[in-house]
Amino acid sequence: MSAETSVPRPRESGLDISDSDLFRGLMSEAPFAFAFFDPDGRFVRVNSTFTELTGHPVERHIERLPAQILSADLTTIIDSALRRVTDEGLPVTDQRVRIRAENGDTRHWVVSFFPIHGQEGPLGAAMFGVDLTERQNGEDDLQRSEERYRSLVESQQQLVWITSPTGTVLEDAPQWRAITGQGLEEYLAHGWLDAVHPDDRPGAEEAWREALRGRTMFEWSYRVRTRASGYRHFEVRAVPIIRHGRVVEWVGANTDVTPQREAEEMRGRLTDQLGAAALRTARLQGATAILAEALTVEQVVQVIIDVGRTALAADHSAVALLDPDRGNLKVINSGGIPDAPGDDIELTHSNVMTLAVNSRRPVFAGSTDVLRNQLMDAGAEEEQINEFLARTDERAWVGLPLLAAGRALGALRFSFTRPQKISQEDGVFLEALAGQCALAVERATLFEREHRTAETLQRSLLPDRLPVVRGLVLAQRFRSGSRHVQVGGDWYDAFVLQDGRVAAVVGDVMGKGVKAAAGMGRIRNAMRALALTNPPPAAVLTGLDRVFEATEEEEQVTTLAYMVVEPATGEGTLALAGHPPPLLVSPQGVGLLHETEPGTPLGWATSRKQFRFCVPPGHTAVLYSDGLVENRKRGLDAGLRELSSVVAEAPPEVVSSPHMLLDFLVERMLSGYEQDDDVTVLAVHVPPTTKSD
Repeated sequence: MSAETSVPRPRESGLDISDSDLFRGLMSEAPFAFAFFDPDGRFVRVNSTFTELTGHPVERHIERLPAQILSADLTTIIDSALRRVTDEGLPVTDQRVRIRAENGDTRHWVVSFFPIHGQEGPLGAAMFGVDLTERQNGEDDLQRSEERYRSLVESQQQLVWITSPTGTVLEDAPQWRAITGQGLEEYLAHGWLDAVHPDDRPGAEEAWREALRGRTMFEWSYRVRTRASGYRHFEVRAVPIIRHGRVVEWVGANTDVTPQREAEEMRGRLTDQLGAAALRTARLQGATAILAEALTVEQVVQVIIDVGRTALAADHSAVALLDPDRGNLKVINSGGIPDAPGDDIELTHSNVMTLAVNSRRPVFAGSTDVLRNQLMDAGAEEEQINEFLARTDERAWVGLPLLAAGRALGALRFSFTRPQKISQEDGVFLEALAGQCALAVERATLFEREHRTAETLQRSLLPDRLPVVRGLVLAQRFRSGSRHVQVGGDWYDAFVLQDGRVAAVVGDVMGKGVKAAAGMGRIRNAMRALALTNPPPAAVLTGLDRVFEATEEEEQVTTLAYMVVEPATGEGTLALAGHPPPLLVSPQGVGLLHETEPGTPLGWATSRKQFRFCVPPGHTAVLYSDGLVENRKRGLDAGLRELSSVVAEAPPEVVSSPHMLLDFLVERMLSGYEQDDDVTVLAVHVPPTTKSD
């Protein structure tokens, strides 16, 4: 009888836990991949996590070599590591492995190999692996974000720098060093203050320390010594990055404002030199701002005339634009000019404006004698000059060519009833004024051309007339936004389907100008084609979604309301794509907004739905764009409520006539508001039944 010498197994919760049980349990539940290889490199044991790495079930690995079941890349890594573990008896750690999963995703693993020794010698090798895909993806995303940020910073005219919470420079700022010529060690040791002008350094340093103490934004300006030993002006702004109530770092950006500072200094010198011209300079700046807001040539001309009267104290002002095809100048402001036979001036006719255009240079005539000499040099007849001077009270003249990229656009003419001494400084001022006016004229000309093109395109894409259908009355109103605002993408359409029903639609392509009008044309044509092929509203909107994704830009937003109605009965269906709901007006003048899901704009991934929508006899359905109910001062919800209440104020004769009803709605809804968007309204009216019907 032998004595029991085995060590008692620990007990937990009444269960025996053996080493093998513990090992199997840990391996099966472990979040890491595990594999054990015998000395010949064959699989002895793997856990289920390891199968995520290889893509094969557990039982297929046992007693097989890696080369028999794994890919060549993975086999090479495992065989190489096993040889090193076997030959050298040392672990091989942190081997990176990339595996392409069956769904095409790439998984990132890190694996390590360790020799396993028993009492009688080597038992084989164990491999442990951890899936680092999420961390790797996060690192990749972070790297891409940093690269984007760095590219953005480098593309800007700003120098970005980072310091510790105490203001110590920790990271390199290559752009700063490229400008200042500081070495990396010098920059990290002493930082940016060493490059600041000695006169500016104390104030900048104190302001910086004050910001550090108060954890407030640091804003300052100073001069910085450049590599060429000159100084440039910089404005700096730095903010503390605070996490959990503590400053973790400071991020700052320096902007080179030397051109602005030099311009300011030059303006100061000019102000000192010109003296009395300082007020005109300020007025010129004001005129420049007004010119920037002028959209049409008419507005630009009016600003120029006002500037001539206020900034130059001119008694008369005129603006003429060049017609290159006809070779003449067309005077824009009414009244003409004394030294021209009419509003159309041939370039061969010598006067102040033609001299300026033909020479591409300003014409300054401070007295009648100076003007006489200039005109005679240009070939004018002395008799003609004397006749002009006899019938005018003008005694000094300025002619300025309007030039854009060297190309003449026209000329300005300012005149005075007393002689004027025009100094070199005055000439600089006048040339600057002409340059600003030329830019404004060119911009306004291009704007008007695009506006006319877009408006023509938009109106050409709208139907010339609505169909005449027995048992149905259709009416529409389209009111473009302010004539100084580019046209938009509002549109309407109504047509008869093959089965005799009528399709009606109102849409809105967000945006302005030719681009919006062209997009409207594409969507309108596609909608017609789809409706004539498969008219149910849900099917049409689904087809439009596909067309939109294929032809329109992702950021483009387009909405519409589309309904199909049976003449006489008014029975129909409706679908909305992010558009305001239709308004149903009863014969008694009660307006109800159709309660239905608004849907999403075209191109959004959604399941399109259609709803029953009936226009009973005597009722009128009104489809409209958001310009009717929404503007800068009135929100959409308030506008919809107001639309319903306005209907109740319509007289009976208005309610019974769809044409009069639309006029009434448009006038009342826009009354008291500045129209800043197109307004499109389409009415579908089912006449009341009579006894003969």
